[in-house]
Amino acid sequence: MKVLVIGSGGREHALCWKIAESLKVSKIYCAPGNGGTKEIAENIDINPEEIDRLLDFALKENIDLTVVGPEGPLVMGIVDKFNEKGLNIFGVNKKAAQLEGSKAYAKSFMEKHNIPTGRYRKYTDIEEAMKGLDQFQYPLVIKADGLCLGKGVVICNTKEEGIDCLNHMMKDKAFGMAGETIIIEEFLEGIEASLLCFVTNGRIIPMESAKDYKQIYEGDMGPNTGGVGCFSPNPLFQEELRKIVQEDILSKIEIGLEKEKMDYKGLLFIGLMINKDKAKVLEFNVRFGDPETEVLLPRLKSDIVDIFEKTLKGSLKIEDLIWKDEKCVTVVATSKGYPGKYEKGKEIIGLKDVDEDIIIFHNGTIEKEGKIHTNGGRVISITALGNTLKEARDKIYKNLNKVAFDGMYFRKDIAKID
Repeated sequence: MKVLVIGSGGREHALCWKIAESLKVSKIYCAPGNGGTKEIAENIDINPEEIDRLLDFALKENIDLTVVGPEGPLVMGIVDKFNEKGLNIFGVNKKAAQLEGSKAYAKSFMEKHNIPTGRYRKYTDIEEAMKGLDQFQYPLVIKADGLCLGKGVVICNTKEEGIDCLNHMMKDKAFGMAGETIIIEEFLEGIEASLLCFVTNGRIIPMESAKDYKQIYEGDMGPNTGGVGCFSPNPLFQEELRKIVQEDILSKIEIGLEKEKMDYKGLLFIGLMINKDKAKVLEFNVRFGDPETEVLLPRLKSDIVDIFEKTLKGSLKIEDLIWKDEKCVTVVATSKGYPGKYEKGKEIIGLKDVDEDIIIFHNGTIEKEGKIHTNGGRVISITALGNTLKEARDKIYKNLNKVAFDGMYFRKDIAKID
């Protein structure tokens, strides 16, 4: 069968890499892809949000299955358009995509269906939002309502920081229309965890757990990024916590999806804050997380194409997901200046010099005249499996010294817990 993967990041490279293991697959296309996907797929020069062009390509090439990586096309309704033409596409429809496309909608959904989350208020007027700051204790969280590539969430420790943030989002329109509506939210204490789930026929089937690192600097300092490291499994997810998450969160989401009449087929990414024996939802995403995908898929034994097909048919069961006992870690190497302004076009050397058991997923790269260059803020994800997290992370940091590009930066404390 022919498979089309939409997107250009590390998540999409990991998806192509895993799909390539399936004996069912004869050809993989990636639109637009990157310097890494080029090794295992045919890159197609179509932007992920050029939905009509992607649809025409899928029809012309008789694509059997399309897998959507990024959130943008999902929010725009790519799944609805493909379904209208009878095409198989893995991803959620436009209605379900609101759970990521609008943080205010997601918080309203949680509130309506008694899903544990932080207290919040929604604002569309900057003056009202300024007054709203006094309704919360510091630190507090300010979020732009729409899609901001993981950068629309700001933790403010003082009122002055809150005022600056509101001006930045609402007055200066730093995130364009995405910041016309904002929410101010209670800051939740605890440890963050990521739980990715397949959703099929009204049932939520969790994958293995993971923990990502959002802040750019070691010790979880500095501004938020799209994620600069990750590991799986998350040691927090012991049996007792799994039960709590199932009863307090997953079962209530299932009820909410049914009551809202959401025909949800695809991925649900749940960002959690764990504090002692309680869990609250920070956010929903409606697609594979990045960099979570880079640590989950290397641990997955099952054929991912089978999983996609069963999810779409409504027949997926928890037993269909078979996992390796090994732990997995990924460390993201970023361009100098990220998540702010950064340069592109720096040649990457040493990619072929790493050990055989190292997997390199390309996040933001491009191939030019046979050489790989940087083409994004997050550039490559150095990934390894190990019997322990320490074994996996030691492999990575040993091999990071073999790869280089001008301005390369990475955190040195990813998965440093055992």
